[in-house]
Amino acid sequence: MLLQSAAVLTGFLVVLPFYQGFAHEESTERAVYLATFACSLSALIIFSAPAAQHRLEWPLRNRGQFKRFATRMMILGLLPLSLALVLTTQLVVTQVLDTRAGLIAAALALLLVVALWWAVPLEARRSRNS
Repeated sequence: MLLQSAAVLTGFLVVLPFYQGFAHEESTERAVYLATFACSLSALIIFSAPAAQHRLEWPLRNRGQFKRFATRMMILGLLPLSLALVLTTQLVVTQVLDTRAGLIAAALALLLVVALWWAVPLEARRSRNS
């Protein structure tokens, strides 16, 4: 699911500069766009790394090591995907409303991502290991 999400987001971001209105964006919004695209593309590459490794190493000799690698890549990929979602929120809401609303929406998206993707699972892990 994470790989597909990153792929859809990256696809959306790839076509964005080719829309007529994009050429008239402020340099700040272009910088946010480039950061968003870099984060989304990074997440896509990181999430797909286990599939590439699996195919290149076929047949797998050490499944335990591969599972640890895949888990690390999924967790690592959450970092740029988290940032990409927050920045995408800022881009979209700024286009629809204004810069202030975009920043507020991005802050709310950041709170949700931090809480639900990071704080809650890490707290559950900490509680389980206590």
